[in-house]
Amino acid sequence: MKDLFEIDFWEMIIRTTVSFAALLLLARILGKKQLSQLTFFHYITGITIGSIAAEIASQTETPFVNGLISLIWWSVLTWLMSYLALKSPKLRILFDDEPTIVIKDGELSVKSLKSARLHLDDLMMMLREQSIFSIQDVHYAVLETNGELSVFKKVELQEATKQDVKVPTTLPVYMPTEIISDGKVVQKNLTELDLTEEWVMKKLRKQGVESVQDVFYAQIQTNGSLYISLRKNGI
Repeated sequence: MKDLFEIDFWEMIIRTTVSFAALLLLARILGKKQLSQLTFFHYITGITIGSIAAEIASQTETPFVNGLISLIWWSVLTWLMSYLALKSPKLRILFDDEPTIVIKDGELSVKSLKSARLHLDDLMMMLREQSIFSIQDVHYAVLETNGELSVFKKVELQEATKQDVKVPTTLPVYMPTEIISDGKVVQKNLTELDLTEEWVMKKLRKQGVESVQDVFYAQIQTNGSLYISLRKNGI
Protein backbone atom coordinates (compact mmCIF):
# COMPACT_ATOMS: atom_id res chain seq x y z
CA MET A 1 0.00 0.00 0.00
CA LYS A 2 2.85 2.35 0.85
CA ASP A 3 4.61 1.67 -2.46
CA LEU A 4 1.37 2.20 -4.34
CA PHE A 5 0.82 5.54 -2.57
CA GLU A 6 4.35 6.69 -3.41
CA ILE A 7 3.95 5.69 -7.07
CA ASP A 8 0.62 7.55 -7.35
CA PHE A 9 2.03 10.57 -5.57
CA TRP A 10 5.03 11.02 -7.84
CA GLU A 11 3.00 10.15 -10.91
CA MET A 12 0.50 12.91 -10.09
CA ILE A 13 3.34 15.37 -9.42
CA ILE A 14 4.90 14.61 -12.80
CA ARG A 15 1.58 14.64 -14.68
CA THR A 16 0.57 17.96 -13.11
CA THR A 17 3.94 19.57 -13.78
CA VAL A 18 4.05 18.48 -17.41
CA SER A 19 0.40 19.48 -17.96
CA PHE A 20 1.07 22.89 -16.42
CA ALA A 21 4.14 23.45 -18.60
CA ALA A 22 2.32 22.29 -21.75
CA LEU A 23 -0.67 24.52 -21.01
CA LEU A 24 1.59 27.54 -20.41
CA LEU A 25 3.50 26.91 -23.64
CA LEU A 26 0.36 26.39 -25.73
CA ALA A 27 -1.28 29.51 -24.27
CA ARG A 28 1.74 31.55 -25.36
CA ILE A 29 1.63 30.03 -28.85
CA LEU A 30 -2.11 30.63 -29.28
CA GLY A 31 -1.66 34.30 -28.45
CA LYS A 32 -3.33 36.99 -26.36
CA LYS A 33 -6.72 36.62 -28.01
CA GLN A 34 -7.41 33.66 -25.73
CA LEU A 35 -7.34 36.10 -22.81
CA SER A 36 -8.95 39.22 -24.28
CA GLN A 37 -11.60 40.06 -26.84
CA LEU A 38 -12.98 36.54 -26.58
CA THR A 39 -15.53 35.46 -29.13
CA PHE A 40 -17.79 32.55 -28.24
CA PHE A 41 -15.54 30.20 -30.24
CA HIS A 42 -12.41 31.25 -28.37
CA TYR A 43 -14.26 31.15 -25.06
CA ILE A 44 -15.34 27.51 -25.38
CA THR A 45 -11.96 26.59 -26.85
CA GLY A 46 -10.15 28.02 -23.85
CA ILE A 47 -12.43 26.15 -21.45
CA THR A 48 -11.92 22.88 -23.35
CA ILE A 49 -8.12 23.21 -23.35
CA GLY A 50 -8.21 23.85 -19.59
CA SER A 51 -10.52 20.86 -19.05
CA ILE A 52 -8.23 18.54 -21.00
CA ALA A 53 -5.21 19.73 -19.00
CA ALA A 54 -7.10 19.21 -15.74
CA GLU A 55 -8.11 15.70 -16.85
CA ILE A 56 -4.48 14.81 -17.59
CA ALA A 57 -3.25 16.18 -14.26
CA SER A 58 -5.89 14.70 -11.97
CA GLN A 59 -7.15 11.43 -13.48
CA THR A 60 -4.76 8.50 -13.27
CA GLU A 61 -7.18 6.46 -15.40
CA THR A 62 -6.43 8.76 -18.34
CA PRO A 63 -3.36 7.57 -20.26
CA PHE A 64 -0.85 10.39 -19.93
CA VAL A 65 0.49 10.32 -23.49
CA ASN A 66 -3.01 10.07 -24.98
CA GLY A 67 -4.19 13.07 -22.95
CA LEU A 68 -1.13 15.11 -23.91
CA ILE A 69 -1.67 14.34 -27.61
CA SER A 70 -5.30 15.41 -27.27
CA LEU A 71 -4.28 18.67 -25.58
CA ILE A 72 -1.68 19.50 -28.24
CA TRP A 73 -3.94 18.56 -31.16
CA TRP A 74 -6.85 20.64 -29.81
CA SER A 75 -4.50 23.60 -29.52
CA VAL A 76 -3.23 23.03 -33.06
CA LEU A 77 -6.82 23.00 -34.35
CA THR A 78 -7.52 26.25 -32.48
CA TRP A 79 -4.43 27.89 -33.96
CA LEU A 80 -5.37 26.60 -37.43
CA MET A 81 -8.90 28.05 -37.16
CA SER A 82 -7.47 31.40 -36.06
CA TYR A 83 -5.01 31.38 -38.96
CA LEU A 84 -7.69 30.54 -41.52
CA ALA A 85 -9.97 33.23 -40.08
CA LEU A 86 -7.14 35.74 -40.42
CA LYS A 87 -6.67 34.88 -44.10
CA SER A 88 -10.29 34.45 -45.15
CA PRO A 89 -13.09 36.94 -44.29
CA LYS A 90 -15.73 34.32 -45.16
CA LEU A 91 -14.26 31.80 -42.74
CA ARG A 92 -13.89 34.54 -40.10
CA ILE A 93 -17.63 35.14 -40.32
CA LEU A 94 -18.28 31.38 -40.18
CA PHE A 95 -16.15 30.91 -37.06
CA ASP A 96 -16.79 34.17 -35.17
CA ASP A 97 -19.97 35.54 -36.79
CA GLU A 98 -20.00 39.26 -37.63
CA PRO A 99 -20.97 42.49 -35.87
CA THR A 100 -24.68 43.33 -35.90
CA ILE A 101 -26.16 46.84 -36.04
CA VAL A 102 -28.95 46.89 -33.47
CA ILE A 103 -29.61 50.67 -33.41
CA LYS A 104 -29.39 53.05 -36.36
CA ASP A 105 -30.26 56.76 -36.24
CA GLY A 106 -31.94 56.32 -32.87
CA GLU A 107 -34.19 53.51 -34.14
CA LEU A 108 -34.14 49.91 -32.94
CA SER A 109 -33.64 47.14 -35.47
CA VAL A 110 -36.11 44.50 -34.30
CA LYS A 111 -34.86 42.08 -36.94
CA SER A 112 -31.26 42.38 -35.72
CA LEU A 113 -32.29 41.96 -32.09
CA LYS A 114 -34.14 38.74 -32.92
CA SER A 115 -31.27 37.50 -35.07
CA ALA A 116 -28.78 38.12 -32.26
CA ARG A 117 -31.24 36.72 -29.69
CA LEU A 118 -30.69 39.90 -27.66
CA HIS A 119 -33.47 40.86 -25.25
CA LEU A 120 -34.40 44.54 -25.10
CA ASP A 121 -33.75 44.60 -21.34
CA ASP A 122 -30.21 43.35 -21.94
CA LEU A 123 -29.67 45.98 -24.62
CA MET A 124 -30.84 48.75 -22.29
CA MET A 125 -28.54 47.47 -19.55
CA MET A 126 -25.57 47.54 -21.95
CA LEU A 127 -26.45 51.11 -22.93
CA ARG A 128 -26.75 52.20 -19.30
CA GLU A 129 -23.29 50.75 -18.63
CA GLN A 130 -22.04 53.37 -21.08
CA SER A 131 -24.09 56.13 -19.37
CA ILE A 132 -26.74 56.17 -22.10
CA PHE A 133 -30.35 56.06 -20.91
CA SER A 134 -32.21 56.87 -24.10
CA ILE A 135 -32.11 54.99 -27.40
CA GLN A 136 -32.74 58.29 -29.17
CA ASP A 137 -29.28 59.46 -28.05
CA VAL A 138 -27.63 56.74 -30.12
CA HIS A 139 -26.63 57.20 -33.74
CA TYR A 140 -25.27 53.64 -34.12
CA ALA A 141 -25.03 50.70 -31.74
CA VAL A 142 -23.18 47.59 -32.88
CA LEU A 143 -23.24 44.22 -31.11
CA GLU A 144 -19.71 42.89 -31.50
CA THR A 145 -18.76 39.24 -31.95
CA ASN A 146 -17.50 39.06 -28.36
CA GLY A 147 -20.90 40.15 -27.02
CA GLU A 148 -19.86 43.73 -26.23
CA LEU A 149 -21.91 46.70 -27.41
CA SER A 150 -20.10 49.48 -29.27
CA VAL A 151 -21.99 52.78 -29.27
CA PHE A 152 -21.58 55.82 -31.50
CA LYS A 153 -23.53 58.68 -29.92
CA LYS A 154 -25.29 61.34 -31.93
CA VAL A 155 -22.87 64.13 -32.71
CA GLU A 156 -24.62 66.79 -30.63
CA LEU A 157 -24.42 64.51 -27.56
CA GLN A 158 -20.76 63.58 -27.83
CA GLU A 159 -18.31 65.07 -25.37
CA ALA A 160 -16.78 68.24 -26.76
CA THR A 161 -13.06 68.64 -27.30
CA LYS A 162 -11.12 71.87 -27.76
CA GLN A 163 -11.44 71.45 -31.51
CA ASP A 164 -15.21 71.04 -31.25
CA VAL A 165 -15.95 74.22 -29.37
CA LYS A 166 -16.33 76.44 -32.43
CA VAL A 167 -17.37 73.76 -34.91
CA PRO A 168 -21.09 73.64 -35.87
CA THR A 169 -22.93 70.37 -35.28
CA THR A 170 -23.40 68.26 -38.40
CA LEU A 171 -24.65 64.73 -38.86
CA PRO A 172 -22.00 62.22 -39.97
CA VAL A 173 -22.18 61.23 -43.62
CA TYR A 174 -20.93 57.68 -42.98
CA MET A 175 -20.48 55.30 -40.12
CA PRO A 176 -16.76 54.46 -39.78
CA THR A 177 -16.57 51.20 -41.74
CA GLU A 178 -13.90 48.80 -42.93
CA ILE A 179 -13.30 49.25 -46.67
CA ILE A 180 -10.08 47.30 -47.24
CA SER A 181 -8.81 44.37 -45.20
CA ASP A 182 -5.45 42.68 -45.80
CA GLY A 183 -5.15 43.99 -49.35
CA LYS A 184 -8.69 43.11 -50.40
CA VAL A 185 -11.72 45.34 -50.91
CA VAL A 186 -14.62 44.50 -48.59
CA GLN A 187 -17.27 44.50 -51.30
CA LYS A 188 -20.15 43.86 -48.90
CA ASN A 189 -19.44 47.06 -46.96
CA LEU A 190 -19.01 49.08 -50.15
CA THR A 191 -22.42 47.93 -51.33
CA GLU A 192 -24.06 48.85 -48.02
CA LEU A 193 -22.50 52.33 -48.18
CA ASP A 194 -23.47 52.72 -51.84
CA LEU A 195 -19.83 53.21 -52.86
CA THR A 196 -17.75 51.73 -55.70
CA GLU A 197 -14.23 50.42 -56.13
CA GLU A 198 -13.55 53.35 -58.46
CA TRP A 199 -14.34 55.70 -55.58
CA VAL A 200 -11.95 53.78 -53.34
CA MET A 201 -9.13 53.89 -55.91
CA LYS A 202 -9.63 57.64 -56.35
CA LYS A 203 -9.25 58.12 -52.60
CA LEU A 204 -6.17 55.89 -52.52
CA ARG A 205 -4.45 57.72 -55.37
CA LYS A 206 -4.99 61.04 -53.58
CA GLN A 207 -2.83 59.61 -50.79
CA GLY A 208 -0.23 58.25 -53.20
CA VAL A 209 -1.35 54.62 -53.14
CA GLU A 210 -1.65 52.93 -56.53
CA SER A 211 -2.72 49.41 -55.54
CA VAL A 212 -5.25 48.00 -53.10
CA GLN A 213 -2.77 45.21 -52.33
CA ASP A 214 -0.43 47.77 -50.74
CA VAL A 215 -3.08 48.57 -48.12
CA PHE A 216 -3.29 46.50 -44.96
CA TYR A 217 -6.39 48.27 -43.63
CA ALA A 218 -8.60 51.14 -44.79
CA GLN A 219 -11.63 52.62 -43.06
CA ILE A 220 -14.04 55.30 -44.25
CA GLN A 221 -14.50 58.12 -41.76
CA THR A 222 -17.67 60.00 -40.85
CA ASN A 223 -16.84 62.87 -43.22
CA GLY A 224 -16.11 60.57 -46.18
CA SER A 225 -12.32 60.67 -45.88
CA LEU A 226 -10.33 57.45 -45.86
CA TYR A 227 -8.00 56.25 -43.09
CA ILE A 228 -5.26 54.08 -44.58
CA SER A 229 -2.68 51.79 -42.98
CA LEU A 230 -0.11 50.43 -45.44
CA ARG A 231 1.60 47.06 -45.27
CA LYS A 232 5.05 48.70 -45.29
CA ASN A 233 4.29 50.54 -42.02
CA GLY A 234 5.44 47.46 -40.13
CA ILE A 235 4.08 48.62 -36.79
